[in-house]
Amino acid sequence: MLPVVERFLRYAQVHTQSDRETGLNPSTPGQLKFAYLLQDEMTAMGMEDVTVDDYGYVMGFVPSNAGRECPSIGFIAHMDTSPDMSGKHVKPQIIADYKGTDILLNKELPYTLSPDDFPELRNYVGDDLIVADGHTLLGADDKAGIAEILTAMEYLIQHPEIRHGRIAVCFTPDEEIGEGVEHFDLKRFGAKFAYTLDGGEIGEISCENFNAARALLTFKGRNFHPGYAKGKMVNSIKVANEFVASLPPKDSPECTSGYEGFFHVYSIRGTVEETVLEILIRDFDKERFGWRKSVIENGVREFSRKYDLPVTLDMRDQYFNMKEQLESVRFIVDIAKQAMSELGIKPLIVPIRGGTNGSRLSFMNLPTPNLSNGGHNSHGRYEYIPVGSMRKLVELIVRISELCVKI
Repeated sequence: MLPVVERFLRYAQVHTQSDRETGLNPSTPGQLKFAYLLQDEMTAMGMEDVTVDDYGYVMGFVPSNAGRECPSIGFIAHMDTSPDMSGKHVKPQIIADYKGTDILLNKELPYTLSPDDFPELRNYVGDDLIVADGHTLLGADDKAGIAEILTAMEYLIQHPEIRHGRIAVCFTPDEEIGEGVEHFDLKRFGAKFAYTLDGGEIGEISCENFNAARALLTFKGRNFHPGYAKGKMVNSIKVANEFVASLPPKDSPECTSGYEGFFHVYSIRGTVEETVLEILIRDFDKERFGWRKSVIENGVREFSRKYDLPVTLDMRDQYFNMKEQLESVRFIVDIAKQAMSELGIKPLIVPIRGGTNGSRLSFMNLPTPNLSNGGHNSHGRYEYIPVGSMRKLVELIVRISELCVKI
């Protein structure tokens, strides 16, 4: 196996699932453990000034050998895995020379990775696939990105004949809970522009992402003995469910694709007295994004009046569409497209139906489009990554670094 595969298999087994509820930085101890592991590895391969800061950010550098003035560039990935599925005790396994048939993830569990459900699997017949064992996600989002970046940096260090400018590398905590750049040290990073490697089919280049907000609604109820509750009880669980049913039924993740936005009800918990509902709001278009937020706000007022009980709303913007920040620096995307074409990778310009660290960094004056890391089906037990894609992406990082000398 090439080093990128060995790295990824090791990284996948480190428990780095983030947690929205802890209030810590990073949110979970496994991320800090992983950060120090990466620091040691980066130092050993010859990267310079490698540190882990107080917030768990890992940063290191490959100095320029270009022999001329050229911009410093950056590569970024995140260490945490999604809270949506367990990332503990991940057991990655390699399916060698994939035949295009169903893959039983675990003989004891009824979970099968099938091309009938995931037709893109047929694109990787003859390749080796890495999958988990059905109990957990795999963690290619985004440990594959980390493995690819570090393998490329090691290659550049070992091949000084390849000319490149100063390269900054940063691995961040808590991207999956929207806090991946809260404490990002832009001054120390010092790059003119950067690329994230974060999910998606090989060849994807993303210059657009959702505008995003999170709404937390608290419904109050009125409890009475159920045998004597007629005309008195207001069950907050039922009120919250009624609110969910009032949202546009086709504006949900399972009914939308492409540039279509949605409301995603991802958590509901409560009792008769109080129920808390959490909703993600997503849209590429700024005006539609504003409309979606107003739907929630108007609904809160309506249900408060209807039941004469408080419904409180805490709604916060999370990130915005980076398209407007990248339009003036399209050459960054052109460099990635040229590198892909030279390596026989078909560039696929696609919007991110989510967000990356790059979206927020772009609004912090570090233009950062997203490149794929080759992974598929992130955040769930059916996650997988083709080995061939990982190896090709290492080559892509090296080639981008080389092309940036010519700017």
